[in-house]
Amino acid sequence: MASYRVLIKRSAVRELEAVQTKEKDRARLAERIQGLGAMPRPVGCEKLSGGDRYRVRQADYRIIYSVDDPQRVVRVIKIGHRSEVYQ
Repeated sequence: MASYRVLIKRSAVRELEAVQTKEKDRARLAERIQGLGAMPRPVGCEKLSGGDRYRVRQADYRIIYSVDDPQRVVRVIKIGHRSEVYQ
């Protein structure tokens, strides 16, 4: 199975850079995002209602993304703390 390309919106990159917790949390988020290229729907991901978006958890943070299977692309849309990401 070929891997998917992972594209990250500029706003999501800024959200990742703004993570105020430990540096290792930011590294774990980046690792989780890269992992979506190999497995775009990992165990524990949830499909969000109202569209073709998914979310995965990484500690207290959530990664919101979409999957385009025909083009084999994962687009990371939003990264944020669980209390703020859905607003």
